[in-house]
Amino acid sequence: MLIDEFMPRFDFRETHDISIGATAKDVFRTLNEIDFCESFIVRWLLRLRGMSAANVTLKELRKLRFETLGECENREILLGLAGKFWTINGSLQKVDSSNFREFNEKGFAKAVWDFSLDELAGGTVLTTETRIKCLDSESRKSFGFYWTFIRPFSGLIRREMLKLIKIKAESLN
Repeated sequence: MLIDEFMPRFDFRETHDISIGATAKDVFRTLNEIDFCESFIVRWLLRLRGMSAANVTLKELRKLRFETLGECENREILLGLAGKFWTINGSLQKVDSSNFREFNEKGFAKAVWDFSLDELAGGTVLTTETRIKCLDSESRKSFGFYWTFIRPFSGLIRREMLKLIKIKAESLN
């Protein structure tokens, strides 16, 4: 999987999945087109974090420094980000698929956000996994403190996103 290629070792991790009664093709299309702000919870929590974009699609997230590290059509999309996530402005760095693995600046962390699809008889399991690698002990300590408070809300956003994708993908049938 792409996530294992770009971040085989990590300090923090969160995974959520959902079974969807639709083909991987329909789920993948929905994932790429859906506006996650259709969920009040997602919209509200992202605004609290300072992401006040009108639309939050995967394309819009890319404008906010989430870079596509890799994509396998109908199977997986991997986004990446580097910064000081525990600070107000995040100090986001310019990373992409060509320099993400090598980025190793002390005081920063790297994150990958994966969406993987596993088509089974009668539907598709969509999994989202987030991994964070802190690049030194000080960033690990800072991120760990931040993660203690933000993790429940991060998980809520991801679960809401998965539910929204399920509703939209299943309505295509």
